[in-house]
Amino acid sequence: QVQLVESGGGLVQTGGSLRLSCKASGSILRIDNMGWYRQAPGKQRHLVAEIPSGATANYADSVKDRFTISRDNAKNTVYLHMDSLKPEDTAVYFCHTEVLSTTDAYIETWGQGTLVTVSP
Repeated sequence: QVQLVESGGGLVQTGGSLRLSCKASGSILRIDNMGWYRQAPGKQRHLVAEIPSGATANYADSVKDRFTISRDNAKNTVYLHMDSLKPEDTAVYFCHTEVLSTTDAYIETWGQGTLVTVSP
């Protein structure tokens, strides 16, 4: 099993900042990818940012230059620092991981989601 614990969501006004955290734990041999998705009410879930192991981070065009994804490998934790937040950033943000488990199984795991609300 792989567990993801997310934190950092909340209410912020337009132009404010938040930092989301997601810590992975469990039977993890290797983390191949960590990232963040978001889903607004009535919309599909989309990738916000991801940081594959040993590769360059990827960002959605809508958050490029405002959001920064980073990773602390020693803590199995990924962060999403969000600056200059806009009302359209309001969504439930989901952590997502792709890992190789200690049983040699490939495991894709979603966090429970943390709500980010940006007031106009």
